[in-house]
Amino acid sequence: MKIRKSKKEDLERILQIYEDARAFMRENGNPTQWGEKEPQAMRVLKDIADGDSYVCLDGTEIIGVFFFKVMEEPNYAVIYEGEWKSDFAYGVIHRIAADRGRRGVASFCIGWAFAQSGGHLRIDTHENNKVMQRVLQKNGFQYCGNIFVQDGTKRLAFELTQEMLSENGGKR
Repeated sequence: MKIRKSKKEDLERILQIYEDARAFMRENGNPTQWGEKEPQAMRVLKDIADGDSYVCLDGTEIIGVFFFKVMEEPNYAVIYEGEWKSDFAYGVIHRIAADRGRRGVASFCIGWAFAQSGGHLRIDTHENNKVMQRVLQKNGFQYCGNIFVQDGTKRLAFELTQEMLSENGGKR
């Protein structure tokens, strides 16, 4: 597998992956995180234009998609019922999805983003998204507390630092 920046011509495939991901989430007890229409084409096109959308490839086939950027995420400025583990600059992953039936894609994307971030990532997910919570825990993330996104809904906030990996014997 390899990662590259998304292109406009990838849009149809990206939207198909997101459509399948929404169906998967509904089937696995998480019908509201992305609802029936998120992420929308306009959001994906903005991510592409800004250079923050990436695809995961198996050969030439797109099998995953995600947003990644080293930035201060405004939704992470206030955390409830917990605290962030580190105040250093961090990378953010959003809107990660993989082709149905493909194992290891999310972990591969997370590993790539961790390396690009300089060893510090933050991510959030819906409390009903048990599948993503397992992926994050498997990859060494620690639950830090709750944040609220722009529409006012709660998300579980997770963080991964190089120090956490060192404490865990270097294993993600």
